[in-house]
Amino acid sequence: MRRPMVAGNWKMHGTRASVAELIKGLRNLALPSGVDVAVFPPCLYINQVVDGLKGKSISVGAQNSAVESMQGALTGEIAPSQLVDAGCSLVLIGHSERRQIMGEQDKMLIRKFAAAQACGLIPVLCVGETLEQREAGKTLEVVGRQLGSIIEDLGVGAFAKAVIAYEPVWAIGTGLTASPQQAQDVHAAIRAQLAAENSEVARGVRLLYGGSVKAANAAELFGMPDIDGGLIGGASLNADEFGAICRAAGN
Repeated sequence: MRRPMVAGNWKMHGTRASVAELIKGLRNLALPSGVDVAVFPPCLYINQVVDGLKGKSISVGAQNSAVESMQGALTGEIAPSQLVDAGCSLVLIGHSERRQIMGEQDKMLIRKFAAAQACGLIPVLCVGETLEQREAGKTLEVVGRQLGSIIEDLGVGAFAKAVIAYEPVWAIGTGLTASPQQAQDVHAAIRAQLAAENSEVARGVRLLYGGSVKAANAAELFGMPDIDGGLIGGASLNADEFGAICRAAGN
């Protein structure tokens, strides 16, 4: 039985004051015991969040990390080993905004994925298609390639200690959401691609849906057989809304 997971990606939002308020709200939440909960603040505020959430069953992750696992001469980057030292246990790899805006390609993301795992971080690999690609009927081709690049280079066993988040690019921050069945179809295809290599890994890996998930639609999405929780964007900046999504995953 896969344990549900709800992760909040704060993206490039927050000040010391607003982060302190959000931490206060998160500390006051009654979270379901059967759900793993995590937040991904901007790197500037990781220490503040780790300290502020001590004693609360919420893990802290980073939104990005370097292609090299240990510290060294790579100006402007943060090594996975430094993230571990700061208290992180997870890291996002290949979020669509990194792929689409920052131009990160599969070869770079393979290195980031491997570097993160080498330091004990759990990579959350983000995959997804643009609206143009979906309308051209290329959703499974695109997602399959993004997933396949990791499998081909690192082996399917790498996903025994990783999470996969399906995020249709056209549904991120737009208010649009894939229907539960649309999301399920892609999640099922991801699991089938893994199962073709290793059925045990496929059964165990958690697949999260990300794309304008809110308290109002979370229960229906999480009720799908291959959707194990969500990677939440804007709704994770409101503690009460985020808590409601976590409770939906617990049900």
